[in-house]
Amino acid sequence: MGFFAVMNPVANLPLFLGVTEGDNDIIRKQVARKALTATFIIILIATIGGKLVFDLFGITLPAFRIAGGLLVMLIGFQMLHGEQSKVHQAKQENSDDDLQSQLGVAITPLAIPVLAGPGTIATAMNFASTGGAEQYIVTVTAFFVLCLITYLFFISGERFVRYIGSNGIKVITQVMGLILAVIGTQMVIDGIVGAVELARIS
Repeated sequence: MGFFAVMNPVANLPLFLGVTEGDNDIIRKQVARKALTATFIIILIATIGGKLVFDLFGITLPAFRIAGGLLVMLIGFQMLHGEQSKVHQAKQENSDDDLQSQLGVAITPLAIPVLAGPGTIATAMNFASTGGAEQYIVTVTAFFVLCLITYLFFISGERFVRYIGSNGIKVITQVMGLILAVIGTQMVIDGIVGAVELARIS
């Protein structure tokens, strides 16, 4: 339930529909599968050795929040103005590049920083650190189940798309753009506060 609350597949469904606007059913399923596979791998790494990876590259959680927040703000701003984010904008001249660009939204912004964001990573690291090997297994299994549930939410969104039509999707995209911009701003604020606290401790 802790994972469900922080990742919230219900709230992320409109975002998924927004960033896959214009994609057919096959592409949408591939994006969902790729995003959740990447999310599970990221959380698995964070669960097993997240602190080690952060220490290895000299990364702090506040820095991750700030960088992720800026990226979310950029994508949200472009969605708010009815534009496809340049982070994952398709190239028309090459069908292979176009497909890769469409699938690219699975990694950014879906897997990182939305699904496997700082909150999810911190939650995974916290759960796994409370016990031994058994706690690691429980944490990973619980998150795997949540990924399956989220996938079902995402692919069932196709019926929602057919029901509300293209204009409805555009409205959702713009609303989610505003929400994303606010979320990104909050992530940056939390990152700055965390960085200040780390500076005080050191």
